[in-house]
Order: sequence, then C-alpha cells, then structure tokens
Amino acid sequence: MNNNKRAVIYALSAVAMWSTVATAFKLSLAEMTLLQLLTGASFFSTLVLTTFLLFQGQLREALADITFNLKSILVLALLNPVLYYVVLFKAYELLPAQVAQSLNYTWAITLTLLSVPLLKHRLTKRDLIAIVFGYVGVVFISLSGKSISGELNYLGIFLAMFSTIIWALYWLLNARDKRPPIIKLFQSFLFSVPILLVITLSVEGLPETYNVKQLFGVAYVGIFEMGLAFICWQMALHFTDKVSRISTLIFLSPFISLFIINRVLGEPLFATTFIGLALIILGIIVQQSEKQS
Repeated sequence: MNNNKRAVIYALSAVAMWSTVATAFKLSLAEMTLLQLLTGASFFSTLVLTTFLLFQGQLREALADITFNLKSILVLALLNPVLYYVVLFKAYELLPAQVAQSLNYTWAITLTLLSVPLLKHRLTKRDLIAIVFGYVGVVFISLSGKSISGELNYLGIFLAMFSTIIWALYWLLNARDKRPPIIKLFQSFLFSVPILLVITLSVEGLPETYNVKQLFGVAYVGIFEMGLAFICWQMALHFTDKVSRISTLIFLSPFISLFIINRVLGEPLFATTFIGLALIILGIIVQQSEKQS
C-alpha cells in the first residue's frame, strides 16, 4: 500500500470517528454532568496518547520536554481541553445536537476574524464571502433549533459560537508552537486531568460508581473524539504528498453526523440545517481555495 492510500484510510478513519461524536456527546451528557464527562474523557484521552507515544518511542521526549515549555503547556491545556470542552458541552446540553455541531463548524471563519486584530491580517474578498456565507448559515441553523425545540435558546447559540472563539485562539497559539502536534496534545491532556479533577471535586464531585452507560460514554468520547481521531488525522497529514487531497474529506463528517443524530437520537432533520451547514462549508471551501491557489 502506498503512502497516499494510507493517508486516505487514516483520514476516513478520523472522519468516521468525528461523525459520531455529536451523538456521543448528547447520549453521555444525559447520563452525567459535563464536568464529570470531561474529566473522565480527558483521562482516557491521556491514556490513548500515552500509549501511542510509547509505541512511537517518543514518550520520554514528551515528558522531558515539559520542563522547558511549562507555561505554554499550561496555557494550551486551559484553553483545550478545559475551557473549550466546558463551553462546548454546555452548548450541547442546551441545543439539539445537529445545531450545536453545525455551529461549531464556523470556527474556521472565526479564526479569519481573529487573525485581523491578533495577526494584523487583512480580509480578502474571499474572506468576506466566507464570512457572509458562514453567518447566513448560522441563521438557517438557528431556525432549525427553533423548529426542533419550539424556541431559540440564545444562551446555547452564544456558547456554541463562543466555543469557536476559544478553539480559534487555541489554534493560533498552537500554530506558533513548534513542538510535534501529538506531543503538544498529550502534554495538554496530561495537565488537564488534575486541573479538571480539582474543579469537578470542588464543584460537584465524581460519581461514587460509574454505571455501564457512563463508563462507555467517557471512554468513547476520550478514546475516539479526543484521542484516536486526532492521531489518525495527523497520520493522514504525515503520509499524504498533497494536503488538499485529504482536507476536503473532513467536510463529509458533519453530513454523516446528521444522519447518525437522526437515527440514534431521533432528532428530526430540517432543510434549514442542511442549507445552513452547506453555506458554512461552502464559505470555508471558498476561503481555502485562495490559500491553495
């Protein structure tokens, strides 16, 4: 098997895992609080990343590197997974899964807006088109939320959009850090577990025992959404000789996810959700096409 085929297999594996997480979030949050879910999932993600680095022979390097990058690791850990997932999980608590997931895809457009004050970038015509498409898409998706629940949950919509700001800030800081991506993620999760444990114990405490559904939820979210999916995507980027060959595959994920949400959670799918999501993704594609041209 040549490297490009390996890249596609890894990329499709990541897409398959990301396609299930919106449903997994909703099912898991029905069984436990968001802090309990995030703490448990971060623990399982740390185990996955530790195992991967151990087999790659990079674990010692990752641990030794902590002393030299302590401040950066702590800042990134507080942004992701701590703050990002607290806000995102709360949005999933308040909104239908299809709405929270679709709004979360505007992070790439949020990144463009933040790059203006933070990186002194200028908005191009394609950027402006992407912004218009993206936020018109947000309006359509919000209408879907109203159709499902009977009213607009403004706090949920705000939190879903705020999560994109946190993720964009994390991405900007992460891009400046030259450590290997998987090592950076491992270090962030390694630090996040004790931080989240202290917060959870202080606020509400952990369950005395985890039932099967709770244990499966934290394990699934931690292993697949926070761990293996990222590893597979990084492996895809490593093996491909052309990033654009696999980058468009990621846009399959939200549409596949909608059908899983419908089948498993029973949420009715509305045309406004598809229109809104299509507009957001079209805006991102327009924006990316400029970078690749």
